[in-house]
Amino acid sequence: MKRLSALLVFFLSSVCTAQSWPNKPVRVIVNVAAGGVADVTMRVLGARMTETLGQAFLVENRAGGDGYIGFDAVARAETDGHTLLYSPGSSMMIAPHIVNRADLDPTRVLVPIAATGRVSLYVITHPERPFRSLNELLAYARGNPGKLNYGTPGNGTSPHIATEVFNREARVKLNYVPYKGAGPALQDPMGGQIDVVFEPGVGIAPAKAGKVRMLAIAGPNRHPDFPDIPTLEENGIKGVDGGPHFGLYGPAGMPRELVSRINSELLKAMQHPAVRDRFKALAVDVAEPMTPEQFAAYVRAEHARYAKLIPELGIKSQ
Repeated sequence: MKRLSALLVFFLSSVCTAQSWPNKPVRVIVNVAAGGVADVTMRVLGARMTETLGQAFLVENRAGGDGYIGFDAVARAETDGHTLLYSPGSSMMIAPHIVNRADLDPTRVLVPIAATGRVSLYVITHPERPFRSLNELLAYARGNPGKLNYGTPGNGTSPHIATEVFNREARVKLNYVPYKGAGPALQDPMGGQIDVVFEPGVGIAPAKAGKVRMLAIAGPNRHPDFPDIPTLEENGIKGVDGGPHFGLYGPAGMPRELVSRINSELLKAMQHPAVRDRFKALAVDVAEPMTPEQFAAYVRAEHARYAKLIPELGIKSQ
């Protein structure tokens, strides 16, 4: 009887916590650098949730450590829903196979709340490089093996995985140069210091302005603003994509009712026309609505998929 009473008290307490959330500003840690797609999309969502829920959603960038600096900050936080993590899928589902941190496995110390969207990748180069199309890039890379460099937002990120799959499937060798975030990774191609980057949409505006040249798209469809730019699959290069969904997470141990409440509020925000328009402008495909349980199953499945792919590509901790 005492145990039943304790469970009832815990349940009622969890329900009250969920109903009263948020009762103070919510800190959302983004575990990549400012300026990238993850950072921008969370700021869009945070602004909408600030408006509808009456409490500020404060985005704080904690880049570095392959996303683990952000993981650590949220894993140590209170489980009241006022400190959350927004992460690219690569940090959550790819990095654990590369980073040797058994003490901080994000799939154990964090709880999935909601998926938001995923990106295609855009093959970008400087306008003065001696290749003006994907076929010219392939011909140049094959004729000059090892002479072209590519930038990524960091070791084990989706663009890193995608470019290594591209190397394998296209039978070329582009040399890897890591950066700390998608924004920084785009700066050197714009300045001509890096030859190629597979980037998740930050480069669309510079491409429209002629500051960089788009050569191809690693995704299922051509971009409506670049109808003449082919996808890699159209050229027979398969398996190159933008990686798993971005998502919102909380510290493990959050009450289930609170996780469901935050999931519901985030899904509402994602349906708002202004949010969807902004996602579209960033070339982010909005995720199909998932319950926390469905998103957790998705995370487990993608985690298992990359457990097989990473060794095949020879990607290791740096």
